[in-house]
Amino acid sequence: MFDKILIANRGEIALRVLRACKELGIATVAVHSTADADAMHVKLADESVCIGPPQSKDSYLNIPSLLAACEITGVDAVHPGYGFLSENARFAEILAEHNLHFIGPKAEHIRLMGDKIEAKRTARRLGIPVVPGSDGAIDDEDQAIAVGREIGFPVLVKAAAGGGGRGMKVARTEADLKLALSTARSEAKSAFGDASVYLEKYLEKPRHIEIQVLGDGKGGAVHLGERDCSLQRRHQKVWEEGPSPALNVAGRDRIGETVAKAMREMKYLGVGTVEFLWEDGEFYFIEMNTRIQVEHPVTEMITGIDLVLEQIRVAAGGDLPVVQKDIAISGHAIECRINAENPVTFRPSPGRIQHFHPPGGLGVRVDSAVYQGYVIPPYYDSLLGKLIVHGKTRAECLMRLRRALDEFVVDGIETTLPLFRALVREPAIIDGDYHIHWLEQYLAAGDIKA
Repeated sequence: MFDKILIANRGEIALRVLRACKELGIATVAVHSTADADAMHVKLADESVCIGPPQSKDSYLNIPSLLAACEITGVDAVHPGYGFLSENARFAEILAEHNLHFIGPKAEHIRLMGDKIEAKRTARRLGIPVVPGSDGAIDDEDQAIAVGREIGFPVLVKAAAGGGGRGMKVARTEADLKLALSTARSEAKSAFGDASVYLEKYLEKPRHIEIQVLGDGKGGAVHLGERDCSLQRRHQKVWEEGPSPALNVAGRDRIGETVAKAMREMKYLGVGTVEFLWEDGEFYFIEMNTRIQVEHPVTEMITGIDLVLEQIRVAAGGDLPVVQKDIAISGHAIECRINAENPVTFRPSPGRIQHFHPPGGLGVRVDSAVYQGYVIPPYYDSLLGKLIVHGKTRAECLMRLRRALDEFVVDGIETTLPLFRALVREPAIIDGDYHIHWLEQYLAAGDIKA
């Protein structure tokens, strides 16, 4: 096992990793920008190192500064959390060159799954169903039109190196395709430094289903059920739940075992999430995230397995804690991402938190690194925290979530709490009858009040 881990992240995920380290008896090093000097994970870590000014490129993305922090504190491993450098294959390689362990997958798997075109090819080779589309990058408009005619319009133009909804455009007709291609390429170049795009069939009302996996890097791998992440705004997840209201046991077992078998063949190491679009009973691979997910607590609540703790254990060479037949799904869990944003315009709302009262009680969990008097800085994403609720049934879970949301108090800044208080009372949400476009259609109706 590792002796000391540097946590190369901030906010709630840094605190989440720190807690797992403490439960394993591992010493921790927090890194922080000057804007995060008063952050909770900095206060609780055994040691802390300032790695630069507020801008991410000068601090949390500054690899030389992180390496210097590793050297002066004598750590033997680095946990990247999510975002920042968590899916940077070169960072993993650089750490290895300095005799440091990267708590995550092998660099080759990060690089492979980070290229969306190669990821699709690999998924197809491993027997994972994929969305119909181009076999590689689109070189010109004529090729795009030919592919569109073959798979049928509408089509989705997607950045090969993309994520988070950037570099994605829908073309409903051939006439739309030229503009969609140029816009997607421009966004992809700006966001990722790579203008490559490819085409996929655009599904009208799919659900976003993802399978959580855990591998030991030696050919052992299990899946831990699915999460339904269909409530999204601009391709950003807002609400996640597990199990999915749309799947039955047979469907869950079928796709879960397909994914686990593929991870065994890859000899995948650590946690990862294989994401699908699901429509009319069929699964279509869209991407794999080679890191811990924001929504990992949903799986923890319904399986009882600490994913971050096990991620650390397998990175240190440990065996899987369970075999597939021992994993059971118990009850239902829902996570709401509470952001420091206006609930109507989604404009970021940095500032000082005057009052902070998280909900409690049986089956209620709040993952957050904020506290009363804490100042939300304007330099990073607006995630304030995550409210995760568990119940024996989905109906019980929804009622518990309604109660917990009504208890949650955050004053001094605007938050998205009013959005979730409205959603949890919507008939379509209560019935589990929604898809990836549902939330944007709901928001367009303008019923949310700040």
